[in-house]
Amino acid sequence: MSDEPKMDTPNALSRFWGGVRQFWNPEPIREIDIADIRAKTPAPVFWLFGKTQSGKTSIIRYLTGAEDAAIGNGFRPCTKTSRIYPFPTDDAPVLTFLDTRGLDEPAYDPAEDLASFDGRAHLMIVTCRLRDFAHGGLKDALRKVRGANPRRPVVLALTCLHESYPQQQHPQPNFPAPAATLSLIEQQKAEFAGLFDALVPIDLTKPLEGFDDTEYGGAALKAKLVELLPVAYRETLLRLDGVNAQFKEIYLKRAIPVIIGYSTLAATAGAIPIPFVDLFVLPSIQVRMVKALADLSGSPGGGKRFLELSASIGIGLLAQQAIRQIAKLIPYVGSAVGAGLAYSSTYALGRAFIEYDQQAHAGHAPDAETVKKIYRDHMNKAEHKWGTTPGAPA
Repeated sequence: MSDEPKMDTPNALSRFWGGVRQFWNPEPIREIDIADIRAKTPAPVFWLFGKTQSGKTSIIRYLTGAEDAAIGNGFRPCTKTSRIYPFPTDDAPVLTFLDTRGLDEPAYDPAEDLASFDGRAHLMIVTCRLRDFAHGGLKDALRKVRGANPRRPVVLALTCLHESYPQQQHPQPNFPAPAATLSLIEQQKAEFAGLFDALVPIDLTKPLEGFDDTEYGGAALKAKLVELLPVAYRETLLRLDGVNAQFKEIYLKRAIPVIIGYSTLAATAGAIPIPFVDLFVLPSIQVRMVKALADLSGSPGGGKRFLELSASIGIGLLAQQAIRQIAKLIPYVGSAVGAGLAYSSTYALGRAFIEYDQQAHAGHAPDAETVKKIYRDHMNKAEHKWGTTPGAPA
């Protein structure tokens, strides 16, 4: 009679799936009602009015924390020359942006947009590059919109300030703006005289552009919007950070089951007792998981960038799985090792993507070392949980 250890398969499977069910039936968490958030936060409607490449998307990114790809995908046509972006969703917007296009064209007629937007927009944000004085179509259209409703506040945002002081950092209190920059601001004030209620110089850039302050003038813009909005809508803008945090919690609750599903699938593949077979299957599972999470968050481009970063720094299953394939030659033990590693690695990758994506939405994508640390932390927790309760969450 063989002395080879025997595995109680039914009991092992029961423990495994019992652990998995803990993911899908966690301890009760207070359900966040999106409609309730919406009801408590009257949604301001901002009418963005400016030429192409004048900084409208940068302002939306600053106010919402969304990345450019999510903003671009979120807009939908509204009129022949305009589009609408309810943030974060159509069903539960806490901010809405109306974007007028075609202002660069002499034939633009604001009549259709006025008919659609005049009764909806609480405030207009007119964007203009500091050094751009080709205002013909923009000023003519703004004059008509202003005349239709003189009581609606108009904020003139002068953007791309750095173009007036190339290869220099933004002016700070102890380092006043260059005379040339101040002169351009005064000239733009004269150009738009009578067409705006407040002027805010602003320069919102991305970290890769090399400026110490990537949100230069942003706080002043937000303060001015709060000041000019109707009282009920001011509170929404003031509490936007808190509202965004609630939506992040909702996203996390939706994302965790996705991560668990793919991690469990990876564990099943990892348990195949034939060495190296899962090396061809598991990377595909992880790629599909990240794509699903990116689609869920509305940032498919972020998923692609994260996968490229993961490959470059050697995180994910493939980099670690190869060195343990030989363990599969050991009956029973090898399969358990393979399943545990596949599960933990996939789960850690999913959690690392969530943290990467949330920071990227805020304009501060973590560097490679930070991503690697996040991954390792979740990997260690997942491996520990797998060892104590198979299938249990990290």
